[in-house]
Amino acid sequence: MWSLATAGKFFEGLIVFMSGISLPLVAHQFGMNSTDKGLVTAATLFGILIGAMFLGGLADHLGRKPVFIGEMAILAAALVAAAFSINTAMLVASLFVIGVALGADYPTAHLVISESIPANIRGRLVLGAFSFQALGAVAATAISALFLTLETSLDVWRQLYLLPVIPVLFVTWGRLFLPESSHWLVSKGKFSHAEKQLRKLLHRRDIELKELEIAEEGRLKPSADWRQLFSGKYQRATILASVPWFLQDLSTYGIGIFTPVIIAAAFGADGDEHNVASLMQNALRGAQGTALVDVGFLIGIALAIVLADRWGRIPLQITGFIGCAVGLLVAAAGSAGSSTNLPVIVTGFFLFQFMTNLGPNSQTYLLAGEVFPLRLRGLGAGFAAAAGKVGAVITAFFFPAVLRSLGSDRLLPLLALTSLLGALITWLYRIETRGMDMEKH
Repeated sequence: MWSLATAGKFFEGLIVFMSGISLPLVAHQFGMNSTDKGLVTAATLFGILIGAMFLGGLADHLGRKPVFIGEMAILAAALVAAAFSINTAMLVASLFVIGVALGADYPTAHLVISESIPANIRGRLVLGAFSFQALGAVAATAISALFLTLETSLDVWRQLYLLPVIPVLFVTWGRLFLPESSHWLVSKGKFSHAEKQLRKLLHRRDIELKELEIAEEGRLKPSADWRQLFSGKYQRATILASVPWFLQDLSTYGIGIFTPVIIAAAFGADGDEHNVASLMQNALRGAQGTALVDVGFLIGIALAIVLADRWGRIPLQITGFIGCAVGLLVAAAGSAGSSTNLPVIVTGFFLFQFMTNLGPNSQTYLLAGEVFPLRLRGLGAGFAAAAGKVGAVITAFFFPAVLRSLGSDRLLPLLALTSLLGALITWLYRIETRGMDMEKH
């Protein structure tokens, strides 16, 4: 169950970050202008927003398993469509559908894991699955560098989109055999089915649900709707789960997607955008530099897995936000002046990637699936993920123009301010969920 839940995060990191590396090649082949580039970059992220917001809520109505399976089938079909795109419009549409599938996985993967394991190891396993986003990002840079070394045709970007299709189909097949969440079944009054699925999960025959006298306020309530997220005691949880995620994605996706561009420029990339050989060389330089930066991605998430159930979610998120601000300011210092300082830029980006994955990038995902009660969990986690992707879409669409207008030495300090604001919001609306019993919440 855990290994199949990791797949969605891996595919997201692979596809989103690989798209950033292949963007110059696609743009050249299709003759894109700056608006087209923004649409291509933002399409997947906007799809994630829609998928998380609407399909996440479906997991509260239809069950975790149907959404968990369907999202992978959609992803496979959309990847094929993207690889065979004949123009910008078809590519944007395909990338949007890819994003919808990946967005649905945000809440469902978390719920599939967190509703099936003990509270004392929940943080480690949920973040362990989430860490595969980092592995996907690193794999994207490594695979892209290899393909760009071996292939001299602009069509190499099509191969990159086709590469995950077979693994995605295998994951779809594997998810068919998983049990449904017994928590969700109980919330729907399907007690005998819940017992059956719990026996399947634990590989035991001697499992029975206890008969409990449920208090009036604990009885089954009407189906969840959006208004409940913004009223009463749930409003605090909604703010904590969504606003820091939005602020975090402003910088994380901007830096993650456009690191290849910034690194390539710092390496002294050839400015001839109409020369295919120069484009391929620049893309390769960007991939090589990004691979080094992404090591911080892996180290940060590894440490988050170790510390989440020891230190708690809130301390790590606040510390991470502050560290992100420091890393962005270091990178800005390396970009200041007439000449760039590559070691300082790489150090700043490395520190940023380390701290964001130790803190906000991992903890926002973890908190979103824990701060809401069962009947609102899919809806709340989906809304939080969608809020994050609003930040990602804004960054993806406007980042190229703003970067060109302001320069990285001015843009990066602005992103540092958003990180400091994220730390403040986390402190003001803090809800610590370490060790929280998901059955009683």
